[in-house]
Amino acid sequence: MRIEDEWGHDPTVQKMRRVFARMETLQRDLLDRLKLPPLDERLRRGRELARNLFEKAWPLAQRRGLIEGEEDMAKLYLHCFVRILDWERIPVSGEVFVSDPKLVQFLIEDFR
Repeated sequence: MRIEDEWGHDPTVQKMRRVFARMETLQRDLLDRLKLPPLDERLRRGRELARNLFEKAWPLAQRRGLIEGEEDMAKLYLHCFVRILDWERIPVSGEVFVSDPKLVQFLIEDFR
């Protein structure tokens, strides 16, 4: 029996799938540069907290015009992830991650 993806034709679902794929790619690339294995036990909590922060930040960032497209959404997630890694005492240097000053300021001001 063949199961069809009923949602796969919806443009909004397609967009979000592309965004999530890009988020995963950016996260994997960052972890590679940090030389952290993807299953490092410290990352489980960090991923959950980053997702929660992203879910809160995304609508506000959109309203403020900080997010214009799919790539911006993925970058916002990565900024959330890096911020959480910092809170979890996993240092991320500027050599490993080049931040967007507007997104950094947004997260600092609105999500202390």
